[in-house]
Amino acid sequence: MDADRAALTEEVASLRAELAIARAKASEDMALIAQQKLRIAKLEHQIYGQRSERSARLIDQLALTFEELEASATQDELAAEQAVAKTTAVAGFTRKRPDRTTFPDHLPRERVVIDPPTTCECCGSHRLRKLGEDVTRTLETQPRQWKVIETVREKFTCRDCEKISQAPAPFHVIARGWAGASLLAMIMFEKFGQHQPLNRQAERYALEGVPIALSTMADAVGSVCKALDPLLRLVEAHVMAAERLHGDDTTVPVLAKGKTDTGRCWVYVRDDEPFGGAGPPAAMFYYSRDRRGEHPQAHLAAYAGILQADAYDGYNRLYLADRKPGPIREAACWVHARRPFFAMADLEENARRKSAGKREIPLSPIAIEVVRRIDALFEIERSINGKTIAERLAARRTLSAPLVEDLRAYMSAHLPKLARGHDLAKAINYMLKRWAAFTLFLEDGRVCLSNNAAERGLRGIALGRKSWLFCGSDRGGQRAAAMYSLIVTAKMNDVDPQAWLADILSRIASHPAHRLDDLLPWNWLAKRPAPEAKAA
Repeated sequence: MDADRAALTEEVASLRAELAIARAKASEDMALIAQQKLRIAKLEHQIYGQRSERSARLIDQLALTFEELEASATQDELAAEQAVAKTTAVAGFTRKRPDRTTFPDHLPRERVVIDPPTTCECCGSHRLRKLGEDVTRTLETQPRQWKVIETVREKFTCRDCEKISQAPAPFHVIARGWAGASLLAMIMFEKFGQHQPLNRQAERYALEGVPIALSTMADAVGSVCKALDPLLRLVEAHVMAAERLHGDDTTVPVLAKGKTDTGRCWVYVRDDEPFGGAGPPAAMFYYSRDRRGEHPQAHLAAYAGILQADAYDGYNRLYLADRKPGPIREAACWVHARRPFFAMADLEENARRKSAGKREIPLSPIAIEVVRRIDALFEIERSINGKTIAERLAARRTLSAPLVEDLRAYMSAHLPKLARGHDLAKAINYMLKRWAAFTLFLEDGRVCLSNNAAERGLRGIALGRKSWLFCGSDRGGQRAAAMYSLIVTAKMNDVDPQAWLADILSRIASHPAHRLDDLLPWNWLAKRPAPEAKAA
């Protein structure tokens, strides 16, 4: 029976390995095709010149497509290697890469010699003599300074038994270790934190005297994303263990054949600071090709707690009483509800338009009064921000509850006087139909009045869209969501994302798996060594 089970396990492992290899080969072919298309477009541009503004954009689109496919191919290759390692019946798969350009001779070299063995690994003899050395060259960077680190592993042979001894090779985040941790961190942070596509980075590095091929950089992006995946899973588990989540989404243009589709980037933010919670803040991003409700339902499939979000219909199934593992309580955003009223009560905007000689916006006395009453609620919230759940709840029941009831009575009294299609009537109905969600903060001290935490998390994407224009593929959108999760989480914990990435990328390959929590931004900040004092 055990033999049959072992055989079945081996067969399943072999099938998975073959599938992973097939996927890796397909990804390699797609990356190669994209690379050739990019080369053809660049050659045509050199021969015929720029025929239109669209032709220049086309080269940028092809470059982005190629870098995404190259990164995907590297991820699939690493996945295939992991699958092959679990079986003995399937031959391994390694992608064919062009010979890497040698490191420029003008770069300074820093020689790091690993301590050699002092005894023979075979017989324990101390009579060793140097036989030679292996040198691993890693391209590394400092702010505005480039250098090549040469890691030397000296070889020694035993005079007694001729056994060759040598220190083991250092761990590298990416295969063959051509780039150091600081350089990888800079590439990743520039791409996902500063929204600079790889082709623009490559152009800048070339001007600094360090040409790096676009394919080489894309290869590194895929490897780093694969290496950071265990940390991403820990961030996801931490976010989904929150008592209350902020949720929101935004549009993400996605490159498609002959057009640009509109994808979505979803964010779920854990921020316990307003109610004095001990959990560190964190954000988890997800990507999807559309905005169907099945996506947030899948993201929050195992979550039960409070969700602070807008009134998107796709969330409705999450609020069902018979939902498993439990219902999610809906908390509405007062800032979202206030916006349409404010548009009809903006006195300052009307004053600016009047001074500029423009037509004034019709203002509504009802909207002005509603905005005034909502602002009074936010003033109370500012005074109790950061206090305990019990203190917040007590203050709200004493100070906020009467204001909320008066606001409801005021809106209900004026609603029948308005035309059904009036913008003010729509804004009032939006609140009254969801009154239970808007007043949940009076029953639970953990709830906030606004969903600003989620909107702050998405702000970088909104700003970055003007720079990177679109995602190159769905896989690219997923990689971007993963890196946004790590970078935004670092920022929320007042950690420099690039410095954090540089440190963990230098350590994660050899870091014990059971201590990965130490590398999370909030733990890293507490445990990182203090900087050495400068000499006087």
